[in-house]
Amino acid sequence: MSGRSQASLLLVLGATLLAVSAFSPMYANYVRPGYRPALVATGVVLVLLALPAFGRRERAPRVAWLLAVPVFAIVVVVPPPLGSYAARNGVAAPPPATGYRALGEGVTELTLGEFTGRAASGASLAGRRVSLTGFAVHAPGGWYLARMRMACCAADAFVLEVAVEGAGAPREDAWVRVTGTWVPREEPAIKADAVVPVAPPEEPYELV
Repeated sequence: MSGRSQASLLLVLGATLLAVSAFSPMYANYVRPGYRPALVATGVVLVLLALPAFGRRERAPRVAWLLAVPVFAIVVVVPPPLGSYAARNGVAAPPPATGYRALGEGVTELTLGEFTGRAASGASLAGRRVSLTGFAVHAPGGWYLARMRMACCAADAFVLEVAVEGAGAPREDAWVRVTGTWVPREEPAIKADAVVPVAPPEEPYELV
């Protein structure tokens, strides 16, 4: 690999990192939003390192081209955020902390994490209508509304799931908003009175 080729590789790496972090919400498919500034800064540094390298004549092993494989994979096949397969085979998130606010009248929008935490006792959910957003996961005899929760990146994500009663299953992995009331079961569950399709959110994961 010539010096010009090395510079080209650095430029492609930097430009791709900037494309998915500075000019697109795609980075949120892999890491938490707080890491965006670091990703943008890294992309800028790679681009700046590439410019003077175009004049170098040093050669590097051909195996160095393997560094470009992940880049081209992202460009050609955009990996989606974790979905039903990961939820079906993943590890359930630990119960969230307690100490939630009191729910008001009408419909209250909750995260799946808060709903599952409240469902552990059920007292604060009894008789209250709530709205939850997530993607559909099919299961024998029914379906779940799910979302992944991460601390750092997609690699450490846990599963949040709520069983849905009273409504037919949407297409698997379809994002929906479910409105209904808590059902006292061993697992977190909601009896739906409305299931509405929604666009996938720019930040698909719930955060620890």
